[in-house]
Amino acid sequence: MMRATFLLAALLVFTTSNAQTKYYEEQNGILRLTQAGAVHLSGLPLKCMQHEFPYKTGIVFTDSNLIQKPISYHPSFYGCYDWHSSVHGHWMLVRLLKMYPALPNAAQIKEKLAQNLTAANIRKELQLFSNKENKGFERIYGWSWLLQLQNELLTWNDPFARELSANIAPMARYFSVSWRDFLKKIAYPIRVGEHTNLAFGLRLAWDYAATAKDTALQFSIRDAAMRFYANDRNCPASWEPGGYDFLSPCLEEADLMWRILPEQEYKVWLKNFLPGLFTNEPLFHIATVNDRTDGKLVHLDGLNLSRAWCLYGIARHAGNHAAAIRELASQHLHAALPHVASGDYAGEHWLATFAVYALTVE
Repeated sequence: MMRATFLLAALLVFTTSNAQTKYYEEQNGILRLTQAGAVHLSGLPLKCMQHEFPYKTGIVFTDSNLIQKPISYHPSFYGCYDWHSSVHGHWMLVRLLKMYPALPNAAQIKEKLAQNLTAANIRKELQLFSNKENKGFERIYGWSWLLQLQNELLTWNDPFARELSANIAPMARYFSVSWRDFLKKIAYPIRVGEHTNLAFGLRLAWDYAATAKDTALQFSIRDAAMRFYANDRNCPASWEPGGYDFLSPCLEEADLMWRILPEQEYKVWLKNFLPGLFTNEPLFHIATVNDRTDGKLVHLDGLNLSRAWCLYGIARHAGNHAAAIRELASQHLHAALPHVASGDYAGEHWLATFAVYALTVE
């Protein structure tokens, strides 16, 4: 017990030159971000959101017109290595400002958000999607994070947020329609541990649709979720993780479905889908990262973080087993959080978002 207590204390406290600063703390069995942690983590997207290179593009070059600097066609989301990481870095900063309006670096955050998220920049961003070969650019992951960014702005009662939300609205509406069109055509779920995981994308899109009262998108998501997942049983959790995973196919599906099913139906579904959560069967061991300078292998730090937010959400609907599931979530967080600011760009350009999402899950 003494060793466990010491380990918990070591993980909750980061030593600085002046004092010991708590970046996160435990509240009712859940690890929560502190304001000091918000300041610390906000520095990562601030460092890269206007940092042009290195940059990994995912667009299709149909001719030589796009052979130019990414900022020319991604004037909002050109930083942080790739488009989706830039988008969710912006989301993270908005969430932190909303939670901690007195952040000492709030003025700097607002300045950079205002510079990037102008109406003109968003219009320019949308031009790329009008190209036939690029209309599926960043489907599913980037689309969904953009909707989550808009969701965050819509739920922040602040004039600055309303201005940014109005600027982003055309892109959010575009992705709403794109999602509905895509879900009409897709014949099978995408059960992977990376960007195209369908359940994760549907979850982020659902949260936006509920806030925006986008009933057409909600209906489309509910229909797809029921079509693909309602009859699932015995998810093969022992197959996880894959070597490049940053999402858990089993847990992302389970975290989506409590949004879709009525409470009692969800509890029955969950016991059939992940029966090991309700027994002593060991599930979801902490993922090991052997090289944090490798952009693919460091995904597994993200997996530990994303598993945590899924488990926290699932625990709210797990009755007497909630405490054990929350403890499993916290174990994953304890393992990953010390490595978010690793000093290597391979993880730092995106892991802070996952940490903030896990530490502020609602």
